Amino acid sequence: MELISHQANRSPNTSIQSTPPSSSRYENQKRRDWNTFCQYLRNHRPPLSLPSCSGAHVLEFLRYLDQFGKTKIHHQNCAFFGLPNPPAPCPCPLRQAWGSLDALIGRLRAAYEENGGPPEANPFGSRAVRLYLREVRDFQAKARGVSYDKKRKRVNRQKTQTLPQTQPPLLLQQQQPHQGQSVMANYSGATV
Repeated sequence: MELISHQANRSPNTSIQSTPPSSSRYENQKRRDWNTFCQYLRNHRPPLSLPSCSGAHVLEFLRYLDQFGKTKIHHQNCAFFGLPNPPAPCPCPLRQAWGSLDALIGRLRAAYEENGGPPEANPFGSRAVRLYLREVRDFQAKARGVSYDKKRKRVNRQKTQTLPQTQPPLLLQQQQPHQGQSVMANYSGATV
């Protein structure tokens, strides 16, 4: 009752700001991504409506976003192709990283359905988009020398301290070998 009487005494020029319940970081990012995509459709020549949007339009959008990327992706003829940490700068372009594109598509796919789009017509889940993401992932893995394989579970450090001195520590055994190199070659004290 007090709240109502205080509001009645306010002048009409003051506004009451109602704060909506705070959304998660994911929800905020999804909303921003959705607004960006809708703006892209409005600016498209000719302008596109959401129901007429296809997987091909989503691919155009992803290629458009590449110009704002921050990840150096080496060309196949670049001297640093396949090196994860190149020793010098090169003229190769900055692109969107595969992980960013994959997360973006996931958010847009969910936003499409939340905004009334039928799941069976979702352009973000089209085969063309899935194939494009796979190609980007594979090429970027080769260009940067980074593997996108599943990560192994971490070994408990207490176990490595109780091993006898004749065996190499488990942590060194589980390091990923370089191409053509055995796992045991990483450990200098091992006999093969």
